[in-house]
Amino acid sequence: MSRITENITLLKSQLPPEVKLIAVSKTKTVKDILEIYDTGQRRFGENRVPELLSKKDLLPADIEWHLIGHLQTNKVKFVVPFISMIQSVDSLKLLSAINSEAIKVGRIIDCLLEIHIASEETKYGFSMNELNENLIQKNLSYPGNVRICGVMGMATFTSDKEKVLKEFLYLKECFNLLKKSCFSSNSYFREISMGMSGDYELAVEAGSTMVRVGSLIFGSR
Repeated sequence: MSRITENITLLKSQLPPEVKLIAVSKTKTVKDILEIYDTGQRRFGENRVPELLSKKDLLPADIEWHLIGHLQTNKVKFVVPFISMIQSVDSLKLLSAINSEAIKVGRIIDCLLEIHIASEETKYGFSMNELNENLIQKNLSYPGNVRICGVMGMATFTSDKEKVLKEFLYLKECFNLLKKSCFSSNSYFREISMGMSGDYELAVEAGSTMVRVGSLIFGSR
């Protein structure tokens, strides 16, 4: 058994069965991805559209690709025909672009609302003030060819575990508020994507349903 296979096997044994693992495969080769695929892993996360497009057709068609990095509106049309989920929806403009492209190809695209929970200003995401003004006050679940399935967030890059846990718990609160105000009748609004290689255990503790893990599986980049 190779190191990569050992890593993912150990990680899966530590995750609760209800938590979905997104194997973050950015910068990794087709060979490395296939090795993980052969363990039964089907959900993979990529940050950049060009890299995703260069890999997709070289890999099995039943892979569920998740776009987890910042997505520019002019690149939406390239991923909408095949993407399983866009986790990084960080603006209403992007949401509208996804809906427009999804209508063209006759697909409904699963999306997560990325919420800014970190103290770092460089990270993307909605503020809850924006969502309050544009979704909650209008009681809008967003019609059309976009299906909002939950929220996503990235904690501050820090060794302060209390701070990270607090940010994750805040994202869970945001999810609960959106669920109650906009999505109470929608069974598909159920995902909280938070937690990466360095903090996934804290995220699970806080209520994560999806973790995005790369280096713990593939090794440091």
